[in-house]
Amino acid sequence: MSQTLILKLSDEVYSVICHQAETAGTSPARLIVTTLEQQYREEHEEHGSRARQTDADQQAARERFERHFGAVDLGYPTGVDNEQIDADLAKEYAATHEDN
Repeated sequence: MSQTLILKLSDEVYSVICHQAETAGTSPARLIVTTLEQQYREEHEEHGSRARQTDADQQAARERFERHFGAVDLGYPTGVDNEQIDADLAKEYAATHEDN
């Protein structure tokens, strides 16, 4: 099935489309139809392929993603050792931070 859609374009845009259509050896209408169909077909296929993933595929993708958790090591603990945080704060509060 196909639908008819009437568009109102500025003279500048229509001129560019006419030039591109002439270069491609086709009509302005065919160029627009081909361009839109290609763009929205690709978008539809991308969306559809994500929806068609099986539960097993989704689980496998999640596991691959989760393997990256904790992959960054700063070389020192961050945020989980309250005793160390308290010691660091006490050390900073005690420091005078005066330049020598």
